[in-house]
Amino acid sequence: MNNINELIEKELEEARAVCDVSGATSKECAAAWDAVEELQAEASHQKQDKPKTSFQVYCDDNPDAAECRLYED
Repeated sequence: MNNINELIEKELEEARAVCDVSGATSKECAAAWDAVEELQAEASHQKQDKPKTSFQVYCDDNPDAAECRLYED
């Protein structure tokens, strides 16, 4: 996770530099900020993925175990 934050920081610096050179309304500037937004969206998505509990891992490995059976009403 830390790696994506480093990528975001790098892209932020690059976007600022590109916009300083090309201008805030240039296509290059817009593309650079799009890259930053995509990385931020990916970071947000990764935060939403919750790690499995030990019980979930156990049930994945042993779906026929009594404690892992699912009953419908």
